[in-house]
Amino acid sequence: MLMTKQEHIAVQQPAPTHDELRVIAEAMLDKKAQQVCSLDLRKPGASICDYFVICNADSGTQVAAIAEHIEDKMYAQCRRSPRRSQGKENAFWIIMDYGDIVVHIFQTTYRLFYRLEELWADAEVKHYTE
Repeated sequence: MLMTKQEHIAVQQPAPTHDELRVIAEAMLDKKAQQVCSLDLRKPGASICDYFVICNADSGTQVAAIAEHIEDKMYAQCRRSPRRSQGKENAFWIIMDYGDIVVHIFQTTYRLFYRLEELWADAEVKHYTE
């Protein structure tokens, strides 16, 4: 019996646990990220992943530090590394793809411009604070 692409992906990837989302959010907060939130994209049903985790920072140096800290904590606590990432060269907006979770780390002005939360307005949003 042939599986659909979605069924094949589901077999290959375990569903992200709330622990993984928490690890990412805590790593962001450790480096003083602002407006940390996750979007549950499973219900809208038209997304390339299950969750976005989004934050912003005021400088490229801080954006890069947040990304590095997320990678370190996700590997240490969850044994997961990103499949790919983009944006580290200029650190305006770093995207880290964990398959079922995509992390977006913006410089503040870029987050205000792109407003990802508004694009996925139907998604359930969870805010994280220290």
